[in-house]
Amino acid sequence: MSEIVLTIENGVPLLDFYGQNDNNLNLIRKAFPEVKITSRGNIIKLSGEKKDTQACKSKLEKMLRLLKEQDNLPEQDVQEILGGENPFEYRLSAKENGNVIVHGRSGKPIKAKTRNQKRLVESSEANDIVFAIGPAGTGKTYTAVALAVRALKNRLVRRIVLTRPAVEAGERLGFLPGDLKDKVDPYLRPLYDALDDMIPGEKLANFMQNRIIEIAPLAFMRGRTLDNAFIILDEAQNATSVQLKMFLTRIGPSAKCIITGDLTQIDLPRNQTSGLYRSLQTLSEIDGIGTIHLTEEDVVRHRLVKQIIRAYSKMDEEDKQAKEAAKRQRELRKAAEERRE
Repeated sequence: MSEIVLTIENGVPLLDFYGQNDNNLNLIRKAFPEVKITSRGNIIKLSGEKKDTQACKSKLEKMLRLLKEQDNLPEQDVQEILGGENPFEYRLSAKENGNVIVHGRSGKPIKAKTRNQKRLVESSEANDIVFAIGPAGTGKTYTAVALAVRALKNRLVRRIVLTRPAVEAGERLGFLPGDLKDKVDPYLRPLYDALDDMIPGEKLANFMQNRIIEIAPLAFMRGRTLDNAFIILDEAQNATSVQLKMFLTRIGPSAKCIITGDLTQIDLPRNQTSGLYRSLQTLSEIDGIGTIHLTEEDVVRHRLVKQIIRAYSKMDEEDKQAKEAAKRQRELRKAAEERRE
């Protein structure tokens, strides 16, 4: 028998390491049923045959290493480690794998933190147009803005154009005071927030004043040709088919484009349908257009956001099944009535 005591150093967030409700630790227990694993605070004890405890210790050390590198530890990464995959291949450091997209204010490195964020970066490098689809908090917009800022800094483009539909999120805000800029800025605030993280304030103000960086509602794109630019359409699920076609046909020969959207948060009026569904279906086979789907495993916000997304997804699926069941019942009743007639 062998006993190993693993001490987790101070500063490591234990909740992230063990997982919500000890989910990460329970995955380890399930993978090593022959090893008795006990934890108390930052101390983990492993008891069992030497080869088993050593193998378990190796997996736990990889989990710790990954948590330190990326500041979070999703269950997907733990499962990859247990399955023998190497989640470090694109997460370790900029020198090893080019993970840093751009350096932001005060030299802050802005990285692709998850596998699908890395795929978004790679797809943008390989394609001129990319659809990034996924729930809130998965870093779609932030990663896209980082790529745009990098392209501008490297002089691959002359300007950045950021746009999104000016659609209220389930509210009726009524009259907004001020000029046109004051009225539309609240809808565009997430784009400003991302830029504030990456470009010093004075420089950003200069870029905005000289239209090197332009932020505008989607409606303002009509009739323009956007060339030598990195273009981002954010919240594309709130654009109609007509709007999306208009936007996509604005793109010039030397432009790059990322379109982000969350198909679970459509805020269009009931009599309008999202054009994002149709665009994904219609354009998926065109060479030069890529599509990346991010999931709740890519959430990099508060640890509870992932759980919230899962809960709503489960509810949506149950609602969908209930509607399908009700539809089948109606069809059966109708068929029975027709037979009686």
